[in-house]
Amino acid sequence: MDANTAQAKTYLSGRNVSLIVTALHELEVRNALQLGVFRDVLTPDEARAATVNINADLRAGRLVKTAVRWPAVFRIASRLSEQHAALTGTRSLDILHVAAAKALRSHEFASFDNRQCALATAIGLSNALGSEG
Repeated sequence: MDANTAQAKTYLSGRNVSLIVTALHELEVRNALQLGVFRDVLTPDEARAATVNINADLRAGRLVKTAVRWPAVFRIASRLSEQHAALTGTRSLDILHVAAAKALRSHEFASFDNRQCALATAIGLSNALGSEG
């Protein structure tokens, strides 16, 4: 568990819809788990257990793998970078997450990353977590 686990559980427990997962989300989450092992924040067993939980959420439909048109995402990301990076301090991966949400015509954006949330809010996505990120 990390500092955001309780807030994430509260957010997810109040929802009756599935959450979209792109290939980028999958990479980020799975890499974060391995990075947690590397940093001795997670044990290998804890990382495997988290992966089992993610796979269960995918099978149950709580998480739904969604394909995006990556060329469109990169076009949106380039535009967002030009218009907002100097103001929000967003990194390329932050911008790609927001651009993917925009490309999928999402209305909400959920992240604990302040820069991602600032960018998402700047382009009209509501902050699903209801705070500054």
